[in-house]
Amino acid sequence: MTHANTQDTIAHYFSHCAAEGRERPEYLALSLRKRLELLERNPALAADWAAQYEGWSEHADSHYRCLTSTRSFTAPWLRLGVKDTVDVAGFPTRLGLRSYRHYPKRTADALTSLDPRIALTAKVATTELNIGFGAGCRNPYFPTIDPSGSSTGSAVSVAAGLCDISLGTDVLGSVRWPASHCGMVGLRMTQKAASLGGVFPLSPRMDALGWVTRSADDLDLLFPLLGLEPLLGEQQPVKASYRIGVLEHALDPSLTSAAMLDMLAQARSALADLGMPPSEVSMPELWACRGDAWQLCARDAWLASAAWARRFDCELHWSTNSALAVGAGVSDADYQRIHQRMDQVRAGIDAWFDSAKVDFVVFPMDPNRPFDRRNPQPGDSTIPSPADADYGQKIGFTPLASFSGLPAITVPISLSADGKAPLAVQIMGRRDSERQLVDIAKRLQALVGPLPTRRLPV
Repeated sequence: MTHANTQDTIAHYFSHCAAEGRERPEYLALSLRKRLELLERNPALAADWAAQYEGWSEHADSHYRCLTSTRSFTAPWLRLGVKDTVDVAGFPTRLGLRSYRHYPKRTADALTSLDPRIALTAKVATTELNIGFGAGCRNPYFPTIDPSGSSTGSAVSVAAGLCDISLGTDVLGSVRWPASHCGMVGLRMTQKAASLGGVFPLSPRMDALGWVTRSADDLDLLFPLLGLEPLLGEQQPVKASYRIGVLEHALDPSLTSAAMLDMLAQARSALADLGMPPSEVSMPELWACRGDAWQLCARDAWLASAAWARRFDCELHWSTNSALAVGAGVSDADYQRIHQRMDQVRAGIDAWFDSAKVDFVVFPMDPNRPFDRRNPQPGDSTIPSPADADYGQKIGFTPLASFSGLPAITVPISLSADGKAPLAVQIMGRRDSERQLVDIAKRLQALVGPLPTRRLPV
């Protein structure tokens, strides 16, 4: 066979691999509130929309590569995706591994009371064991930006329109990073062991559920339909006005880039326009624990790795092994010290909010804009080591909610100067303040408006 014939043959093969339906269904551009309003008036629309979705979704997923398993539902009103470290009966759980799967008999506790209008239609991609590099997904609106984070598939599936809401997990930012990098809204919930049945554990004292939606309004609409009441506890009351603090540690220009400080200034101005001008607050005890959070996660992963090796019997990615090596370097004495420090921080966090007289603390999502995927990934591990250069920037701001066990939400505020990266703010609340966080995020986003983005490049 000649070289030319080989090229023709492979071209012929790929011509039969192309999925049909390149046009994104118009109904996906509607807000979820508008879609539900139309469906309640005319339920027959669901079948028509489902037919449009089926003709388009295969092509979309071949482009964005965020779904690992799917199942069909007859005319679902709303589609839910679930990170592939969360068990769902009838789906394999792969944990981001290339050669592993198990078939759970039970669905994770967080998914057992969904409103009938929400159909669990897909498992979505994750990184290897939550700590490796890359889930293979493509960022829908910001194609040069690495979606990042182990809950990458949760954010990409929502940004692409393949899911209306997606469940992920957030240990040190695993929901908040990909949500913010895709221009979406991401909520990390209060850390509660009781809510994590059926969820693969990474760092049990920091593991938390997280949700991704296109907007805070979508999350506000869907939150009551998720059946989370048994997991939420007694919620902080929604108020007409909130007291807001801006974290002064994050205002250091030697730590936080000018672009992120400018974004934060825009968020502060918007909050002031909403009648809630922020004051500056300091959290020295929690701020000093950011590195401890990473060390705790690394050590937890390393301690679990012996059990992983017996169960998985497969070769791990080099980046996963690099993260485990960081954990191997955390001593037993440091591990014990970090646990004791976490106990102290969590025991005193309510008193800190009371003394600071704030309901929320606001700070940038990260010290710098999201990384460009065309540049080499900084470092050789997703878990930074104290020996790394620029360690203060690498540990970032996401550990603040993780170490304290608090909920936090990320909201896109603006674009980078070149228009290629979304810049997001992070809002951290008291324990059990999820409804408050959704409320303040909805008000903030209504004022700053949606990010100017191009049509999905499918």
